[in-house]
Order: sequence, then C-alpha cells, then structure tokens
Amino acid sequence: MEVKHGEIGEKDEAKKKQSKDLEFLSCMMQPTTSESDPQYVGIRRILLHRKAESGAISRRYDWRCNGKGYVAYRNFISRPRKWENQRTPSLLSSPGNSGRWLPSPSPHSHQFEAESFTSSRDLRSVNQVSSRRASFSSSLSDGDSSYRRGGVEHAYSFVGMHCIFDQCKSSVTVLKFGHMSSDLLAYGASDGSLTVCCLSEEPPSLKQLTGHSKDVTDFDFSSNNQYIASSSLDKTIRVWELSRGVCIRVIYGVCPQFCIRFHPVNNNFLSAGNANKELTVFNFSTGRIIKKLLFDDEVTSMDHDHTGQLIFCGDGQGTVYSVSMDSHTGSLSRSHRHRTNHKSPVTTVKYRSFSLLASGPVLLTCTQDGNLCFFSVALQIKGYLTLRCSLKLAPRIHRIQASFCPLLSLEKGEYIVAGSEDSNVYFYDLTKPKHTCVNKLQGHRFPVMCVAWNHGENLLASSDFYGVVIVWKRAKKSS
Repeated sequence: MEVKHGEIGEKDEAKKKQSKDLEFLSCMMQPTTSESDPQYVGIRRILLHRKAESGAISRRYDWRCNGKGYVAYRNFISRPRKWENQRTPSLLSSPGNSGRWLPSPSPHSHQFEAESFTSSRDLRSVNQVSSRRASFSSSLSDGDSSYRRGGVEHAYSFVGMHCIFDQCKSSVTVLKFGHMSSDLLAYGASDGSLTVCCLSEEPPSLKQLTGHSKDVTDFDFSSNNQYIASSSLDKTIRVWELSRGVCIRVIYGVCPQFCIRFHPVNNNFLSAGNANKELTVFNFSTGRIIKKLLFDDEVTSMDHDHTGQLIFCGDGQGTVYSVSMDSHTGSLSRSHRHRTNHKSPVTTVKYRSFSLLASGPVLLTCTQDGNLCFFSVALQIKGYLTLRCSLKLAPRIHRIQASFCPLLSLEKGEYIVAGSEDSNVYFYDLTKPKHTCVNKLQGHRFPVMCVAWNHGENLLASSDFYGVVIVWKRAKKSS
C-alpha cells in the first residue's frame, strides 16, 4: 500500500509539474520583434508567467456570479456574433459600421482558459453553457438586425435634450463633469475661456472663468470639486477656485501645456504633460516643480488609475506609457511602453477600474487618425498593458475624443461613445466584430469634439467645433 500511495503521489506531482510547464512554455513562446532587447524580452516573459498565475488566483477566488467564474462569463460575452459560421472576422471598416476583433491565437484557447481558471462547479457548467450558445447567438443577431431595420437598442436610448449651451463662440476643446457629480459641468474653449454650469438649477447657471489667452487644452476637477486646474497653449497652468470664480494661482511654463490631472489620493499633486516631451509634477499649494520625466515625444493626454500609483500617458507618435508614481513624494518612473504602427497623436486616455470584457481594470485610447484601442491593465505588474481589441474609425482632422459608457449588466457588451466629424455621436460595442455601431445621436451641425457622462449616468454631454454643448437625457431603465 505504501508503494501504491508513493506512486500515486509521484504521478500527481508529475501532472502538476507538467501542467505548470505547459503554462510556462506558453509564456516563453510569446513572439518578439526585431527591435526587442533580449533582456527586456526575458523580463517580459517572466512577468507574463507571473501575470497568468496571479490572474488564475484572482479569477478563481475574487469574483463569482450565479455559480460561474469570471472567465467563463467573459468568454461567453466576448465571443463574436455567429461564431459558429464565422471563422475569419471581417476587417472592413466605415464610420458607422467598423471594427477589428483581435481573437485568441487558438480556437481552443477560450475552452482551455475556462478549464484552467475556474473551479469544479464552473467545469460542470461548461457543457451547459456550450449547449445554449447557438440560441444566444441567434438572439444577438436578431437584435442587430432589428437595429439595422431602424430600431434603437434600449441599452443607450435617449429621450431628448436636457439643455443646450450656445453662448460660446469658439470651438469647445474639452468637456467634463465634476467628480462624483451629476449636475456640475465645465467646458473649455479655444478662445481661452472656461465655463462652469450647474444643471440642477432652472435655468442652468453659468460661471465664466477668463484668464487664458489661447486654447484651453485640458482641465481637471479636484476630488471635492472646489478647484479646477487648467492647461493651455499659452504655456500656463491656472488653478481656479469655483466658489468665487477667480484664478488663485498661475504656473508659467516654457512650452504649451497639453494635459493635466489632480492626483486622485493626494490632491496636493498636479501632473501635467507638455510639448517639451515632459511629464511634470507640481505642488498644488506652492506651484513648485516636484519631479519631471522625459518621454520620446510631446505628452498629449493622460489619466490616473484609481489608486494614484500609476499614470497612463499618450504621446504625439501614438505611444502609450505606464508610469509609476509615489503618492507621498511625487517621484516618477517609467514602467512600460506600448508602441503602435500608426504614428498619430493620442487624443484620449481613459482609465476604468472594472470591465466585463477584460475581467479587471482597462484603458481606452484614441488617436487622431481614428484608432480606438482597448487594453487590459495589470496593476500587479506596474500597469502592464495588453491589447484586447481595437476599432478603426475614419481619420479625423480635429482632436476628437472618446469615452467609456456606463456598465449595463453581465449579459451586455462593452460600449464606448465617441464624437465624429460628420456631426454625430456614435456608440460602439467592442465585443462585436461587425456592425459595431449600436446607436447614434443627431443634433449637432458641426464636428463633435468631446463627450462626457455624469456620475449618475443619466446625462451625456457633447460639444462641437462651433461651441455648442448639448446635454442629452438618457432613457430610464425598465426593470
């Protein structure tokens, strides 16, 4: 008996070692490019292996719904429409019907991942999910065909316009709602003005903040919405006190300032990207420079993660960087860099702490040539980015921005909203390889530059090239 038990133990250990070796080999066989540094490739492969192990643990224990693990749900949600009859996704694109799906390297990878990252109860439900896939695909295609016949998908239907602001006589370049606010809206224009309005009042009140002499490129609310920090092409950063509507501090630079963010945890830190290829951290109280970090090109857009330990930056050549930041000292260090083939300025960098499609935090980027990229973010590896899917839209002349849409439910896809130069606001579902556009809003007469959701997710604001801001009212959800 002892010999048998010993043999069984050795067999179990051999099986475990073999399965682990297969996982390790899958990470080691990641393709490399001709420009890659051998040392960097080795480190990257080790990190990928650790990421796979940590992902397995988090998916197995951290998230459960209806007895199924998150990977099973993600695979069920993210499969292409009519996947049984469609082996090669279409790569055609157009402004209203565009998309490029990046599938897994192997058709069996989804099944292998579900078996590896879910518990025994998930394994018992794999066959049940597979047996229902045919009927679920048919229902999706019916929904798509109903939209093509003229019906609007209930996910993002709107009942009309809440209000319209047309006081601005120049292009609105940036538009945002306040932090955790459903009625505080602000927008900056190319004439250097900042406008703050409260949508809960009748009629909505307006407060004009004047001081910049050139385009307002970006601004950000402090966590308590008492202050606004704005950047401009006039080479200055201004800090505004909203209660009095006055500028309380001016930080002078030597080059145009393109983007700015308050630190989400320590509001005494201001981070700004400029045309001098620098990311600069300022002290909010004194205006002094704390730290600078140099990049390969001008820093055009940025966003923080929810912990404040990472900054994601986009530059003028389409490269996205992950930067580590110390919340106490403000020190910066580059962690990762993701290069793309399209050399176009990054106009949007948006972080979200949770996504159904990527089973964790995600990052949305948009470039001026119309490339929308959707990354999963590995926080445990200092913001390592993995491209999940992308959309190719029509190239833009203007710096048009995009944004995430509110999460609907576990059965729905992953939606984003973006402006367009044909004066429409488009909604896209990233989980569809074709017929990606699920809805559009018509009301502007000129190219739509910016879009933003409020905290309550019932209002969507959009602005156009000639200064008109429309606040759309979303239809109430029917239970």
